[in-house]
Parts: sequence; structure tokens; C-alpha cells
Amino acid sequence: MKQIKMLVTQDAGTEDIELPEYKSDGASGMDVRAAVTEPVTLNPGDIKLIPTGLRTAVANGYEIQVRPRSGLALKHGITVVNSPGTIDADYRGPVGIILANISNEPFTINRGERIAQFVVQEVLKADIQVVVSLDETERGEGGFGSTGR
Repeated sequence: MKQIKMLVTQDAGTEDIELPEYKSDGASGMDVRAAVTEPVTLNPGDIKLIPTGLRTAVANGYEIQVRPRSGLALKHGITVVNSPGTIDADYRGPVGIILANISNEPFTINRGERIAQFVVQEVLKADIQVVVSLDETERGEGGFGSTGR
């Protein structure tokens, strides 16, 4: 597997929070933890920004994607609202995770709890070119279910 450096700093008072980590050799996402100072309850329908206590840096040409944890999504209806979220290579501010509770039950997030995943991804930039027309395809203008259920 290709590796690149991901630099992190921990905000003061969050040194007790474990750093993001891969839980298996084949994992593409590393678990990231909540750096809340006290438990935070997400009631049904709530959307809240949960701090991680981290600031990150990756090389230009890469991003860190923020994705939901499948277990939290399936078992508790907890998801990342802007999934996948993007942490740009040049962002140096505090990283927060925008979580939503789409279940019918309250869910409490505790300090140090795994709340999302980081996936480091290569980024391609588009060279936008204005043209008179686009090539024809079999699908054409069909969208939103046009190719089947």
C-alpha cells in the first residue's frame, strides 16, 4: 500500500485522546475520536460539530476525507452530514466532525469515543474547457433512475 505523511498536532488539553489509527492491516480508514470535554447527546434529528482536538497537514495533491463509521451508522443512526467531508491539504485549523442522529433514539458521545474515519485520498484537479457541444452517449440526458431501479 502506498503511504504518505499525515502530520497532526493536538490542541492543548486533548493529549489524552488517542491519535487516529487503522484498526486492521487492510483498513483504508483510520478511526478518529471525539475530544469533547463532557458527554454530548445527539437527540433524534440533531446535527452537532464534534471536536477532535486535531489539526492536520497532508501533501498538496491529497485530501483527508471524513466518513461515517459503519457500526455507528447501522446500530445507532449516527452519520457524517457532509459525507465525505473534506479536509484540504492547506487547511490548518481545528478539525471538527459534523455528526447527525438520523435515528429515533438519543445517542451520547463520550470523550475519546471513535466517531468517524479519516481516509487520505489523492486529488485530481480538472482543467475546465468550454466547448460547443458534448459527445453523444447511449444514456444521453437520462438521469435519476434512468438506467434502472
